[in-house]
Amino acid sequence: MPPAVPVTGTGAANARTRDVPSRAFVALVAVYFVASLAHFAHNAEYISIYPNMPAWLTREKVYLAWLAVTGVGVAGLGLVRSGLHALGLALVSAYGALGVDGLGHYTLALCSAHTLATNATILFEVASGFTLMLVAAVAATRRATAR
Repeated sequence: MPPAVPVTGTGAANARTRDVPSRAFVALVAVYFVASLAHFAHNAEYISIYPNMPAWLTREKVYLAWLAVTGVGVAGLGLVRSGLHALGLALVSAYGALGVDGLGHYTLALCSAHTLATNATILFEVASGFTLMLVAAVAATRRATAR
């Protein structure tokens, strides 16, 4: 049976090392990180052309929001690496779920009201975030049931 968690370095043979997330898992987190950064940077730099965005939302606030969202993912990866897999995977899953929030743009205006670049960054973030959310949640579930 394959490992229940996308983590390497577990088991008695590796007791002296910390658990390290698998390369594939880290790659998936990295893809979502890039997608999230691309979308938030596009939001921040072109906030004036996003349809129906609230007037209080500024370039600086968009970047601060991205830092907060990214902090969830960094904390999750750190916890997984420290051996707190359930909590870490839950945070990584939540980090991915935050990407699905990009669909909120379509509650403000239809796809056709957004530019191609806007739609591309939204959909890239949503797709990669949703995938990360599912992979981390499945990994946490498999790890819990393997015990």
